[in-house]
Amino acid sequence: MSRRVSLPGASELFGGAAPKQTRPEKRTTTDGPSSSVRSRTTVVDDRKSSGRIRHDTKITVYVTEEELLGLEQTRLALRAEHGLTADRGRIVREAIDVLLADFVDHGPDSVLVRRLRAAEGLAAELKGAE
Repeated sequence: MSRRVSLPGASELFGGAAPKQTRPEKRTTTDGPSSSVRSRTTVVDDRKSSGRIRHDTKITVYVTEEELLGLEQTRLALRAEHGLTADRGRIVREAIDVLLADFVDHGPDSVLVRRLRAAEGLAAELKGAE
């Protein structure tokens, strides 16, 4: 009796048997009162993070050693402290989803806008110091 486990091959895993994904319906959101001079209307995908499925689109993001170490420590903490297993890609997709949802909900007051403005201000200060 063999102790070896029989696993499916790559063609069985990725050979067109993957479920087709459909684009979710779009919704329009407006922040602030309608009488406001400056209203923000955004068309947004009504979605959640895709989770652990096969993804057909890829981007490459370069991170510092400290950012990669922080990501790995977060992954290990999720497993050790919360019993959640997630690979780095899943954590990044969840973080993107949360950040984009915050941007849609809060616009100019979102974490993304505040952090980008702070980084822009720091870059301007460093440039002016030269």
